[in-house]
Amino acid sequence: MAAESPVAARGDTFFLNLRFMLIVTVFAGNAIEPLIGRMSGMHSLYLWIFSFHMPLFVLVTGYFARSSLSGTAGRRVLMQIGLQYLIFQSLYSLLDVSLFHVTNIHHSFFAPYLLLWFLASHACWRLLMLGMSRWSKSAQIIFAVSAGVAVGYLQLDGFWFSISRTFVYLPFFVIGYHFSFDALIRFYNKYVKIAAAAASVLLLVLLGALGSNLPPGWLYGSMTYTQLGAAEWYAGVYRLAMYGLQLAASLAFLGWVPYRLSRMTDYGRRTLYVFLLHGFVVRLAAASGIYAYLGNPAGAALVLLSAVAFTVLLAHPSVKKLLHRLVEPSVDWMITLQRAALRRSL
Repeated sequence: MAAESPVAARGDTFFLNLRFMLIVTVFAGNAIEPLIGRMSGMHSLYLWIFSFHMPLFVLVTGYFARSSLSGTAGRRVLMQIGLQYLIFQSLYSLLDVSLFHVTNIHHSFFAPYLLLWFLASHACWRLLMLGMSRWSKSAQIIFAVSAGVAVGYLQLDGFWFSISRTFVYLPFFVIGYHFSFDALIRFYNKYVKIAAAAASVLLLVLLGALGSNLPPGWLYGSMTYTQLGAAEWYAGVYRLAMYGLQLAASLAFLGWVPYRLSRMTDYGRRTLYVFLLHGFVVRLAAASGIYAYLGNPAGAALVLLSAVAFTVLLAHPSVKKLLHRLVEPSVDWMITLQRAALRRSL
């Protein structure tokens, strides 16, 4: 087997660092949601996080998917995603009913539970990329953007099968799949990174000043244009504007991401554990009633620090050792059954 090139190794390091930083923002964004209606600062931070964290997370997922999209590796990944979805959809729904007593949630395998939309969409992105494999890069991006705009016109609730987010975020998966780290490091030199990081801070300030005019639903990607209050025939232009905002916010945030190998890189290898497990922490905190005492700057700071601490904890190797079979269930038995069924059919 050929050794990995130095540029490819640096690219993996960069994207693992990015993946960890993004999972921190995912946890923080979900943790501060109960506070955004009471604190303008938290509302601004929430909008800032949502302007880039899901687009970039999808882009990173696309980047790492290219090594396991097709063949046996691709089938194994799809099987594991399906098994993870069944396990955690069942667990979250069971705890909602028995412990958290959350209302207005559709408990159905056809309606991904909150954060689990990402699993459903990830499987679809992989299948769509396989279907587009013979197209040119430009054709893939044009189709992805067109589909992301068009899905908003469908008169259905976009959370079913995660159909809305699947197509809204498809362009970022395609970009990530074809992403060139070599081109990135040629452009993002020291001074460009500093300027990008400064632009990211400026965006936070602007969202604080003007964010009250931006409904968060536009950044979720899960709602139709009608649900967002934009029933006009040209509502798709607003989606294109959101793509522009999300792309600019994402490019700016990249200025914060270090190139060097560090402990953060290692934690970035286990972000799946944080992603699938952090919902239990957030749900438990909300059910405990603790947010009633956190509606002040000190409380908000405590929430953010706790989100970072729990992210590090859930990304620790000991958590993987303890919960590996739950979070990354083996699919060997499924492959064995599949092979046995194929032998019988011959």
